[in-house]
Order: sequence, then C-alpha cells, then structure tokens
Amino acid sequence: MPDRASALVVGASGVVGRNLVNFLAGRPGWRVTGLSRRRPEVPAPVDWVEVDLLDEADCRARLVGLDHVTHLFYAGYVERPSRAELVAPNLAMLRNAVEAVVAQAPGLAHVNLIEGTKWYGSHLGPFKTPAKESDPRHVPPNFYFDQQDYLDARQNGQGWTWSALRPHAVCGFSLGFPMNLTMVIAIYAAIMKELGRKFSFPGRPAAYGALYQVTDAPLLAKAMLWAATTPACANQAFNITNGDYFRWINLWPGFARAFGMDLGEPEPIILTDFMADKEPVWQRIVARHGLKPYRLRDLVQWPFGDFVFATEWDVMSDTVKARRYGFCDAVDSEQMFLRLFDEFRAAAVLPRG
Repeated sequence: MPDRASALVVGASGVVGRNLVNFLAGRPGWRVTGLSRRRPEVPAPVDWVEVDLLDEADCRARLVGLDHVTHLFYAGYVERPSRAELVAPNLAMLRNAVEAVVAQAPGLAHVNLIEGTKWYGSHLGPFKTPAKESDPRHVPPNFYFDQQDYLDARQNGQGWTWSALRPHAVCGFSLGFPMNLTMVIAIYAAIMKELGRKFSFPGRPAAYGALYQVTDAPLLAKAMLWAATTPACANQAFNITNGDYFRWINLWPGFARAFGMDLGEPEPIILTDFMADKEPVWQRIVARHGLKPYRLRDLVQWPFGDFVFATEWDVMSDTVKARRYGFCDAVDSEQMFLRLFDEFRAAAVLPRG
C-alpha cells in the first residue's frame, strides 16, 4: 500500500458506506472521499461528491479530480421491482464509478465490491448451508453475478485488483438509509409499546425458529479494509458475517427486556400494511421524548422487515475462507443489537424509556 492511501467510498450515505467512511477517516494515512446522491450527516472530516451514478451526464460533470484515488470501495445500490430489473441499473452504477476512476487515477490499486448472501439464492428459498464461496451460482438473474463478472473482466491486464465481500443483513448506525434491520425492530417496538401492545415476533412462526445471521457494520468496515490491502485477497470473494448464528426466538426475550415490554406470543402481521397509518403514532413518540424530527419513511423500510421475518429457512454463511486468509474478527449478534439500540437512543432517534 502507498504511504498515503486515498479511498473513494461509493454509496457513502448507506449503513455500509457511512460506517466505512467513519472508520477510514479515523485511521492515519488515509484520505477519504464519500460519494452519494446526497450528503448525509457524517461527523468525519471527509471530502464529498454528490452525484447520481445512473445519470451519465451528471457523472461526466461531477466525477472529476479523482486522480488521487488508490482504493475504490463500492457499496452502491438502487432498488427495482424485480430481480431482472435490478441488473442493468446496478451494473451501470458500478461501471460508471469504476470507469471514472480508472480513467483518472494511475495509482488505483484495488476495487472492493459489497455483494451479499443473495449471491447464493438466500432470497429465493432454502439453499445449501452453510454457503461457501465455491458454491455454484443459482440460475440468474442476479446483479451480483454481473457486477463481479464486469470487475473480473475489466481488471484483466490492469495494475489494480478487486475483491468482493458477502455480508448478510448489515446492521449499523445510519440515518436516512431505512433498510436497516436494527431500526425495523426498534421502531416496531416503540410503536407497539405506544399502542399498549406486547412485544410479539411479527413474522412467520417458522422464521421465529430458523437460524439466521447478521453483519455488524463496523466489523464489515474492518473486513473491507483488510480485503483491499491484503495482497492474498486479490481477485477473491469472502463471506463476512458476525461469525455466529442465532434464532429470533432466543433473541426476542432479551429485546423485550431492553425495550421495557412484556414478551408476547408470535403474532404474524404484514408490517408494511400495519404501519401504513402509524406516522401520527410515531410523531406522538417523537414529541413526548424530544426525538429528532425524522419521519418513519426516513428511518425504516417495513418491506425489508417483512422479507426478513418471512424467511422460514436457515440463512448461514461459511466464514472459514476469510479466517484462513487472516480475517478472524467476530461479534456477538445479540450484543450488537443491544449496542445499536443504545446508540440510536443516545442520538435522540429512539426513545430511552
């Protein structure tokens, strides 16, 4: 790695990118530039580029002055209604970012791409577990396949390398990026408490007992830096999770205690429908507890919660490969959730009582 490294973090407003920006900005020898459609509240002193990577004209106008970049970290994502429709825009955004940097930065050393367990078909139904990086691909479409194939082909003969990390359900402190499982659980709890209801698991009974896994955003940030700066990781993919597996049925009682609520029996509901009219309830909570005036849609994505709590099959990734290559960090997932609840309380986003 050069004496002075320069990171461009794409998707820097999301839970992955925001935590990586803060992590790198606190390390000596790193210059950090964040890239997103809008600048979030990030306390770290970093450069920022606001750009829509789907807009080619906007990219040409704004993606300039990147000759200093040595490491590109890509955590960008755009949602679309179907799996097939995800491919073109997500591939285009990655390509626009990489091509802009490659054209300007002669010192580019590495491109790190964030994928996920959907690489293995975790979103489609039961799949082989624990999933290994060497497992065959499921039947496409899957935009992760297209992104990694693009990087692999584009890197051929170049002076830079790539790596891909596959976390699952990344959890971390982030605002304005609602696809965060921590906030699904915490805001669901706050609203149910306000309504005088018990803290009941809102998903399918089989999902309550299935094995599941998550990834702590700070842990993922460490893994991203490791993969981007470890020569042995060149042109390799790695599963990165907290390293443990859990069942919601075992975590839910501790969550109930953390929120000061009585534990209820599982009560399957569609969160997207149930929460559709709950903005006034949330605003009552905000006013009573003096919370920051965020709207529900800015904090939580209920369809994401519905998806997670409807997963009736085990979701397990094998992380042996990462450990063999030298990344051995792990996080207790239950303690991670409790820590994050406290962080959001301290930031006046969640009520303390």
